Amino acid sequence: MKRIAVDMDEVIADFHAKHLHLYNTSYNESLTIKDLQGTRLWRIRPELSKEILDFVDDPGFFRDLKVMEGSQKVIRELSKYYEIYITTAAMEHPSSFQAKFEWLSDNFPFIPQMNYVFCGDKSIINAEYLIDDSSRHFQRFQGQGILFTAPHNVNESGYVRVNNWYEVGDYFLSNKKQKTQDS
Repeated sequence: MKRIAVDMDEVIADFHAKHLHLYNTSYNESLTIKDLQGTRLWRIRPELSKEILDFVDDPGFFRDLKVMEGSQKVIRELSKYYEIYITTAAMEHPSSFQAKFEWLSDNFPFIPQMNYVFCGDKSIINAEYLIDDSSRHFQRFQGQGILFTAPHNVNESGYVRVNNWYEVGDYFLSNKKQKTQDS
């Protein structure tokens, strides 16, 4: 069975909604997702970059992120045909381990906990595919990188791109379902 590695933040977990909310509440601003097109929050307000990144270092930050629309349904379907691994670059924010683990257990209970990979450099991942919002993870990855659209990467090109989980399903499942029906 082929393997699909799936990033967590901004792929299955809505990182930006909470990050923006915390920032806007703390600094009495009203930035939106549109303001993040082609950039990151800490780059918009570089004078506050440390404070902006500190939100993410809160041990509970990742615990209550919203699930990206369609991800649970599509990943459950994908798991019939592929081995699914959740690969999150947690080393950037080591205080996130427990919250990410609990979030995954609660929201994706059909993925075995042994398939959660907390790492730094994703080139170590042995999978045919990596779905990620950060193209930097594709640099040394040996399989096919698939860029999941997020505000910060809208201007990037040169990668297979999916805009949402329904497109992920189409990319991976159209041939699988057809073969099953033809059997």
